[in-house]
Amino acid sequence: MTEGNFVDYVKIYAVSGKGGKGSVHLHREKYITKGGPDGGDGGRGGHVIIQGNKNLWTLVGFKFKKHFKAGHGEHGSKNRSTGADGEDVYMQVPLGTVIKDSETQEVLFEITEDGEEKILAEGGMGGRGNWHFKTATNQTPRYAQPGVAGQEVSVILELKVLADVGLVGFPNAGKSTLLSVITSAKPKIGDYEFTTLKPNLGIVEYRDFQSFVMADIPGIIEGAAEGKGLGHYFLRHIERNATLLFLIPADSNDISKEYEILLDELKRYNPELLDKDRLVAISKSDMLDDELMAEMKEELDKDFQETPYIFISSVAQQGISELKDRLWSMLNREY
Repeated sequence: MTEGNFVDYVKIYAVSGKGGKGSVHLHREKYITKGGPDGGDGGRGGHVIIQGNKNLWTLVGFKFKKHFKAGHGEHGSKNRSTGADGEDVYMQVPLGTVIKDSETQEVLFEITEDGEEKILAEGGMGGRGNWHFKTATNQTPRYAQPGVAGQEVSVILELKVLADVGLVGFPNAGKSTLLSVITSAKPKIGDYEFTTLKPNLGIVEYRDFQSFVMADIPGIIEGAAEGKGLGHYFLRHIERNATLLFLIPADSNDISKEYEILLDELKRYNPELLDKDRLVAISKSDMLDDELMAEMKEELDKDFQETPYIFISSVAQQGISELKDRLWSMLNREY
């Protein structure tokens, strides 16, 4: 998926249908000139419904269509005939979409399962026909209820990417390069900070036709948890990843310190992120000779006693198969 097609934040306006009017009708047929009331009920107005679709990965479908309007209910008619319900409107969204009130920012609900449906704007009830109002003292009521008006809502759709593995690292750590090598994704790659401005998703093909999803998240900088740099724009995506892959380049001044800064940013944003499985990948390791790598391993064994690490090189294709094995094992671990 290309960056330009990735839309993860849209504001939409939805209006449900108005309920149909109840009918005011008195029964008439041959030889019955003064029949009782038989006006039917109005139909329900159409709902605006949000539906989860596992085949969608982005909100790009809402980029140019942001107004949705459901159909009105039909009016009731004679012989107690109920009017037809208004046509429902379905809005299909990717799994992991959070729906918020655009004014209060309150989370209304979120869609996490394929086929899951939630009513965003409920259609108005149809009015009751005059036959409901017949009493012993009022045999021929000549009134019925009007239909109830539909709802108007303005909401924000916010996507939190549902990927198996989330790539975490500072800008220019080589995340996009890794994704382009390990998956069929074609992210923008450049030797400068913030090349990736939106998450890129890719399918990692594994043995026996198995696969898992990896997301390249825009790079962290210190202060991201407070909204600095790209801030919360990308941190929300990490919340849904099952495993976090920290990517730190071998030419970093201090690998352990860089890892601690990344952890601290995640902790300040949401401490629960630290409960996820983590793997540290030392990228660009093709620059290291055997002696330097041995020295580095000695240091890392002390600093990363609780977190596993691996040396890789996306460009030289070193350690990529082992990386896939490690990630697959972590994703399918039984607790």
